[in-house]
Amino acid sequence: MTIIIKTEDQIKKIRKACQLAADVLVMIEPYVKPEITTQALNDICHDYIVNKQNAIPAPLNYKGFPRSICTSINHQVCHGIPSDKVLNDGDIVNLDITVIKNGYHGDTSKMFFIGTPSIQAERLTRVARECLLKGIAVVKPGAYTGDIGAAIEEHAHKHHFSVVREYCGHGIGEFFHEEPQILHFGKAGTGVQIKAGMIFTIEPMINAGKRDVKVLSDGWTVVTKDRRLSAQWEHTILVTDNGHEVLTQRSEEMDLP
Repeated sequence: MTIIIKTEDQIKKIRKACQLAADVLVMIEPYVKPEITTQALNDICHDYIVNKQNAIPAPLNYKGFPRSICTSINHQVCHGIPSDKVLNDGDIVNLDITVIKNGYHGDTSKMFFIGTPSIQAERLTRVARECLLKGIAVVKPGAYTGDIGAAIEEHAHKHHFSVVREYCGHGIGEFFHEEPQILHFGKAGTGVQIKAGMIFTIEPMINAGKRDVKVLSDGWTVVTKDRRLSAQWEHTILVTDNGHEVLTQRSEEMDLP
């Protein structure tokens, strides 16, 4: 698949889908607390997307994925399947939301603390978000996708954390996953040159221990091999003529580059 430079009409539709995805994360926050199950969070999000937003939860049945959102807890890196697993005080969880509206996708994720996190969990989650912001900051026409990965990797390693390499950000629009791939590691000045009209996600997965991961027997849930914590944040980014726009920005986020 070639890289699709979006038209103004496509950008308008993707912007709407992204705003809806961001709104789901805002809506669900009061429910993300001890003793709730990830299945309950899934059901609340599904109902909101389908009945309030008149939209479609993109993960549901995508290549066989059985739920409407992804919920990844503690040492789960990504693609966690909502279940009857109860969230407990001290857990960290990533909720990954992708919404389809009028045929176009919006994709975002956020880390949540359940009760009071450990010092390491708080630090990892904070640094993972900083990695996302470092990646976003370099996005502009003429930059390279490798610049994004290099900025993320440098910041993670500075804090003695590792970067998952098996999963990456991606172009998005009419399709859930498009070109280019956005690696969260690499060398500045390499990769694809960024152009205005590109839309892609940046979604670094940062581990407290080693970067090695494996997929569980459910075929979806990715975990750290050493069972150390992992944290991830995600935004969908539009490349503008002179920089970028974070299409999935939430009102709480006043510090985006």
